Amino acid sequence: MLHRDDPSKPVGPILEALEEHRRAGRICSYGASNWSTERLDEAARYAAEHGLQGFTTSSVHLTLAAWTEPPWPESLGARDAASLAWYERTQLPLLAWSPAAAGLFAGAPEADVARVFDTPANRERRRRAAELGGRLGATPTQVALAWLLHRPFPVLPIVGPRTVAELEESAEALELELSDDDLAFLDSSGASGS
Repeated sequence: MLHRDDPSKPVGPILEALEEHRRAGRICSYGASNWSTERLDEAARYAAEHGLQGFTTSSVHLTLAAWTEPPWPESLGARDAASLAWYERTQLPLLAWSPAAAGLFAGAPEADVARVFDTPANRERRRRAAELGGRLGATPTQVALAWLLHRPFPVLPIVGPRTVAELEESAEALELELSDDDLAFLDSSGASGS
């Protein structure tokens, strides 16, 4: 997984180098982290034109909460309407990092939570996740993870549990079924709203 992109470099040599390792059996597939959808499109075109496997996944930030700023320089997210539509259209699996908004849905008092996610809209999303979770017998974090798993494209949340109990809590989100009404209730403030 290429962790960062350098848009000044052409995608062809990057993909050719990765494909050389795949064909030699050193890797089975390759993906991109924090690449824009435009660059992913460019890479997909190159791969198709040259008979290469191409990227099999992309990793960007995606969670029910909308950030006010990237947590780290050059971090990319897919919370905006255009990115969400792109992933739905392409069906490229998305490895979502920080899927619980750095602990926002768990009520974590971390500085990064306040800096990146503390907005009235996100506080309302957390309140709604807690309300819906109360009706479904789930935690706000489980509801936020279930929101991700109900996207119209493949999403694999990269959870960051600190304890076995947190890991088990995250895994239980796999069993949580959300209706279209539930999804609309959770995100009534808009897909890209802050």
